Amino acid sequence: MVRIVRSDAGLLAIDQEAEHANTLIAAQAGVGAGVLEHRPELGTTVLEFLPGRTLVESDFAEPAVLDRAADAVRRLHAAPRFVNDFDMFARQERYRQVVAEHGFPLPASYDDHAPAWADVRRVMTATAGATVPCNNDLLAGNFIDDGARVWLIDYDYSGNNDPCFELGNTATECEFDADLTRAWTAAYAGRDDPRLLARVRLQALCSEYGWSLWGFIQAGSSALDFDFHGWGMHRFEKAARTFTSPELPRLLEQVSAGG
Repeated sequence: MVRIVRSDAGLLAIDQEAEHANTLIAAQAGVGAGVLEHRPELGTTVLEFLPGRTLVESDFAEPAVLDRAADAVRRLHAAPRFVNDFDMFARQERYRQVVAEHGFPLPASYDDHAPAWADVRRVMTATAGATVPCNNDLLAGNFIDDGARVWLIDYDYSGNNDPCFELGNTATECEFDADLTRAWTAAYAGRDDPRLLARVRLQALCSEYGWSLWGFIQAGSSALDFDFHGWGMHRFEKAARTFTSPELPRLLEQVSAGG
């Protein structure tokens, strides 16, 4: 497999040196593809081929697949620390500045949720635990399943982070319903933990609100023939529903109660 440096890396805050270093760490931990050759002057990295199939969202409904995927995430989180940190609150601020500076179109109500976003940030920061190496972009296509174990690929946005962001990001990117989100969290933790689940759900909200800006930046800057605006709107609309739901105060209280 060959990876090519993205032309939009600057706008999207991709640290290519950190990506390479973290890819090496993930490979050494036995959870990512090995690096066969790295040619930064050419913007190219050659990775080993991983036998297996790329997962799709519906695969996670199979308990054995869910367990293998959760095991892979646990192994990544137990790896040596990555060389950088990832914080969606800081990234959302940066992406919002990029949108403003370039005049990229944004939903008219995006900033209406800033007060609720501040509440989420306050609670998550006050109750934060230790960070671990995270991929931070584990959509279904970044899981490779060989039937015995799952591998995790693509470390563009990797960095040390709250492990619950990893879980919440996958839950929302893969369109898990409430029951599957609970099963996913329990498969990772080895137990049902209501407070952990509440934190995962809040981190899913953080993923939606923050990554939606990624879509709006891409919509305004990418030459690719893809509906990035629609991609961003899907995530923003999910975030908006949670921001305006009576469930949000309950989730914040549940996480705060154990802080």
